[in-house]
Amino acid sequence: MPHQTSPVREQLRSAGLRITAPRIAVLDWLADHPHTTADQVAVGVRAVLGSVSTQAVYDVLGACAGASLVRRIEPAGHPARFETRTGDNHHHLVCRGCGRTEDVDCVHGAAPCLEPSSTAGFEVDEAEVVFWGFCPNCSQTRHYEEATA
Repeated sequence: MPHQTSPVREQLRSAGLRITAPRIAVLDWLADHPHTTADQVAVGVRAVLGSVSTQAVYDVLGACAGASLVRRIEPAGHPARFETRTGDNHHHLVCRGCGRTEDVDCVHGAAPCLEPSSTAGFEVDEAEVVFWGFCPNCSQTRHYEEATA
């Protein structure tokens, strides 16, 4: 019986990466759970494959990030998070309370501060914007705590 060709298998093949069960599981799981930490990915992959080391998950995430199959985002003060949405220069909203992270599509037209006033010789290929604030749940909790204080 021939193996079915899945989008994840084809992505790995096109990126020149070996097709392994941990790589397939990581990419499949991450596609449904964006903005998760490596530890969270490891828990999800273990539910699918059984025993997989956290180091193996870190290795898969590193290889996939290097091949542009996964994007690593590092909001200040929070652990690195990973997503499979790559190549479109989108941005993120990050909650200061719980760390919840959501995608924000790139602003089209005249967007402030997306082009540096000086590149200092750098070849700039990406601008990253992180919007900080409080998600609805944390905002509601904060307002409640302020009202009862």
